[in-house]
Amino acid sequence: MNKVLVFLIFVIIFLVYKKINTKKTKNIKLNKFKNKLQSTQSNIERIFLREEEKTFSDPNINIYIGIHDNEDNINRKSNIHRARLTKFRKSKLNGEMIFQDDEQKIYKFNNGKRVYL
Repeated sequence: MNKVLVFLIFVIIFLVYKKINTKKTKNIKLNKFKNKLQSTQSNIERIFLREEEKTFSDPNINIYIGIHDNEDNINRKSNIHRARLTKFRKSKLNGEMIFQDDEQKIYKFNNGKRVYL
C-alpha cells in the first residue's frame, strides 16, 4: 500500500511539473513575440524603413550627407541616391539636383550649362 501511494504521488508531481513546464515554453515564445512587436527599437526601424521608401520613390526629396554622419548612414544615403539616379535619371543630393544621361554620365546644371562630375 505504501509503495502504491508513493508511486501515485510521484506520478502526480511529474504530471504537474510537465504541465507547468510546457506552459512556460509557450509563454516565453509568446512573450518574446510580443516584446519584439512592442519594442521601441522595432518601431524606430519601421519608421526609418517608411522614410527610406518615401525618399527612394521621389527624386526631388533632398538627401543630406553631412560631415557628422557615420559610415553606415553615408553608405545607405549614397545607395538611395544611386538607385534614384538609375531609376529616375535624377536625384537631389545636398541641395543640388544631379542628373544622369543615356551614357551613364553624371552631370548637374550650373548657369544653364551641363557640368559633368
